[in-house]
Amino acid sequence: MKHYLVSLLFTILGFSLTTASAAQPNIILLMGDDHGWEETGYNGHPHVKTPVLDEMAATGLRMDRFYAAHPSCSPTRASFLTGRHPNRMGTFAPGWSLRPQEITVAQVLSKAGYRCGHFGKWHVGAVKAESPTSPGAMGFHEWVSHDNFFELNPSLSRNGGPPEVIQGESSEVVIHEAIRFIDRSRKADKPFFTVVWFGSPHEPYSGLPADLALYDDLPAKYKKKVRLTSNETGGPVQRPQGEVLRERYAEITAMDRAIGQLRQHLADQGLRQDTLIFYCGDNGTSADGALGFPHRGVKGQVYEGGTLVPGLIEWPARIPQPRTTAVRATTSDLLPTLCAVVGQPLPDRPLDGIDLTPLLDGKMTVRPTPLYFWDYPSARLKGLDLKPWIDPALQEGTTPLAKKSGGKATRDFTNFHHPALSDADYLGARAIIDGHYKLVLQDKKKGASSQELFDLQADPAEKNNLLSEKPDVAKKLQGQLRQWQQSVLNSLSGADYQK
Repeated sequence: MKHYLVSLLFTILGFSLTTASAAQPNIILLMGDDHGWEETGYNGHPHVKTPVLDEMAATGLRMDRFYAAHPSCSPTRASFLTGRHPNRMGTFAPGWSLRPQEITVAQVLSKAGYRCGHFGKWHVGAVKAESPTSPGAMGFHEWVSHDNFFELNPSLSRNGGPPEVIQGESSEVVIHEAIRFIDRSRKADKPFFTVVWFGSPHEPYSGLPADLALYDDLPAKYKKKVRLTSNETGGPVQRPQGEVLRERYAEITAMDRAIGQLRQHLADQGLRQDTLIFYCGDNGTSADGALGFPHRGVKGQVYEGGTLVPGLIEWPARIPQPRTTAVRATTSDLLPTLCAVVGQPLPDRPLDGIDLTPLLDGKMTVRPTPLYFWDYPSARLKGLDLKPWIDPALQEGTTPLAKKSGGKATRDFTNFHHPALSDADYLGARAIIDGHYKLVLQDKKKGASSQELFDLQADPAEKNNLLSEKPDVAKKLQGQLRQWQQSVLNSLSGADYQK
């Protein structure tokens, strides 16, 4: 009887320890910059080589319908951090910051005992220490980050200090910084939450000789001219697309290899089993790199080609067998999902993402709520006398990059107290996906607008407008979209921060 009770006690304790461990897995969130859905080997790309992502797709949860919440970078990053559509916080476009009152996933996980680190591109505010929207101000304990994107031998700010050049291939540089953070967290006996936002494959492009050599055949295959940034001048230039693709794909392959180094380190340290690794892109493929298939549109557009991105999760302890899902998910889902994973309450404000833990466990077959996309027409705010949300001096960037803007090799940020709302605030390219139907609304000149209705199940390339055939479906979706926009604009006014 005594031996039975001892055995039972150890069984109970063992179960409790296992449960506690499972409640606090290590978490690593990775994101490529301008990496579209089709630019992976596992999705059938004719050229690009991504053996590590292909392995993740073959061993973990492959999400074939994963979306960036916005067709451009800063807004998607805001959704990634907050679980909310970026228009709720005035992060309308690249260079528009977060607001300091937002609640981020890093702040949530810090309360759960995690050590939080950010590495790479930030682009939702200045990374310097005094910025109220730096990684440190938004919940990260350590950061080695850039205000925007970066190339070989990147210039990064360590914990908000002056920028320092770190020699090496940029994806490898930020992965090595992340690995050192992971090792420090383990020595401190803390679970780690590690966010790595790569600068690749955003233009202007550069690559190591061995990576470039993998794509030496492309210049002869794609000769049309595309527009991008010159690494030499920082200004615009036109170059043959084959040369551009050679460099772009070299960056993707280097990023892929760096992810492999991270996975290998986790395996060597015995951390793979209970570490959640996630990868996605921040928007669709940019126009200079797009080959025109299999989806319609590019970065900056609300068609599938502008928002569909790779989506992968590895977590052997919870996803022991490989699975592929067509359930639609988005970057806004990360915060509510991780809240559920670690047992933290959701922030008390409107969220646009949902908890995907049923999807992790193979129990979700259809997304229960619509997906919304909205590229707010922020150009209409130019020239208006608006009160800055943050002191402009605190929004000035410090980390240099190749691409100049207004003659500057750094990036500054902006955010404003929004003026009184009007009908014009509902404009901008916008879309809703509910089930397999997608409605796209875009504004034309003289107040007119275009409407397109697609059946994504039958027509994933968005070629056939069903508006005339299914007007009732379009009307219903338009009403849902308008109601959601009202909620977003209420948040934009600052109402969520008054609770």
